[in-house]
This record gives sequence, structure tokens and C-alpha cells, in this order.
Amino acid sequence: MATLWEYYQKDRGRTLCINRDVVLSDQSGKSLLSVPTALHVDFESNSLYISFYIPHQSAIKCPSRVLLNSVSDVLEWKNEIFVRGGGQGEEGTSITEMVFTGRIFIYSEDDVNEEDKTYIKQRSKELSQSVKFREQSYAEGRNKFEKPLGFISHDSRDKIEIAGPLATELQKLMCPVWYDEYSLKVGHSLREQIEKGLKECKKCILILTPNYLSNKGWGKKEFDSVFTRELIEKQNVVLPIWHNVSAKEIYEYSPSLADRVALNWSAGVEEVARKLKHAIEAN
Repeated sequence: MATLWEYYQKDRGRTLCINRDVVLSDQSGKSLLSVPTALHVDFESNSLYISFYIPHQSAIKCPSRVLLNSVSDVLEWKNEIFVRGGGQGEEGTSITEMVFTGRIFIYSEDDVNEEDKTYIKQRSKELSQSVKFREQSYAEGRNKFEKPLGFISHDSRDKIEIAGPLATELQKLMCPVWYDEYSLKVGHSLREQIEKGLKECKKCILILTPNYLSNKGWGKKEFDSVFTRELIEKQNVVLPIWHNVSAKEIYEYSPSLADRVALNWSAGVEEVARKLKHAIEAN
């Protein structure tokens, strides 16, 4: 089941984005909350819009109200980089020439109460803006019609450098994946959720690294489950990625796995994600 954060990542991938955090502070200047923020650059319509993602928190009563004061600062980001877009034979448009549509999307893990929503919508209207809230009901509604296509099996030590960036890139390509940080919530049974993901996803992406090959815990159990599924369904499920491992090491881990055509992480996350998306959708 995809989370609100996952949908923020996916929706953000539809346009070129300038991604930063907006830091909300108290009157003394002490930082209370970092809000992931995207300034969307839409070259098709020569326009800009903004998305905020507010995580679960208790430091600020209603961060959404405070964020309205950050809009002008976020729009200034366009002046710090040079980007020009345009199709073949078309005159390109600089990001500094683009118009802010006034559209603001607020992804909030904690539901905003009706009183605050009314105030924010009224205030944004006065500023010629339009705020749209995306809360848990938004994620639940989309989950009814979407399900992960690929299960990312990885060692936790490879999360920051490999698994996380890969999951994000696949979301940007509109290829939903089962990834623990996206798909697990507090209170979930780890074993049940992992087994559910392994059963339901079309493919299993194995991130094969020295860490993964030395993991005798969950990583090995996930690997064994995937190969059991292949035997039962009589079809290839595994999409392997190699990173700093040799054919000999893969063979020693699993002789049958050494024979699989694999992607190499050295090609870069964007190229690896593009090829994975093609492989997943081709079957």
C-alpha cells in the first residue's frame, strides 16, 4: 500500500522540479520543522506551481498556515538556476519567464481541521492562489486503483546510496514499487507485509551488493521466497542489479542467479530505473 510520501514523490516526478526544504522556525530562530518542497517547472504550459510535504509532527499547530508565508521565497528559487525548455524547432522559454499559476499542493500526513482549511483557502484566494490539500484520504483513494509493480529487495546498509534513490526514480517514471520506507507503517507486521509484497508484485528487484550477499537474515529469506515463487509460477520474476560484486561471488551465492542478465549500478540510477521500468512493463 503506497503512502502519502510515495505519492508526493511520484507526483513530483511529472515535471522538472527544484527540490529543497523549507524550514519553519519559532520567534527565536530555532528550527521546528523541515518541510520538503518542490517548485514545479512545467515547460508545456510555461508555468510554475508548488508542492509541500508535511510529515507527522507536533511542534507546530498548523504548518499549512505558516507555509503560505514561504510561497514568495520558494518562487525566488527560479532566479538561482538557468533552465530553458522547448521542443525541436521551438524557441525555448527560460524558467525566469514562466508564470506562477497560484496552484499550491499541500501533502499533509496529519489531517488539517476544517477551520484551518477554511482560513487557508480564504487567505490564498486573497493572494490569487489556490491551495489543494492531499491527506491520508488522497493516498487511500489512489491505493484502490494502484498497486506496486516491483518489489525492491535490498540490504538496509544500501538504503541511502542505492535502494532509496532507485525507488524515488522509479516513482518519477510512474512505476510504483514496494519499498519498505514507502510501504510499511507503524504497527504493520514486517513479515506479513514483506510476504504480501513479494506475492503481489510482478517483479522482484534484487540489489546485489557485498552487503546483500553477506546478509543471512531478511535478505536471504526474501531471496528464497522469490525463487520459490519462480518455481511455482514457472516464470522469471527476478530483475537483478549488480553493484561492486563479481560473477564468481554471485555464483557462490546462487549458481542459478549468476546466469541471469543483470543491470549494473555503474550505469547510473536514471538509466537503471528506465531499463527496469521497461522490463517490468514488458511482461
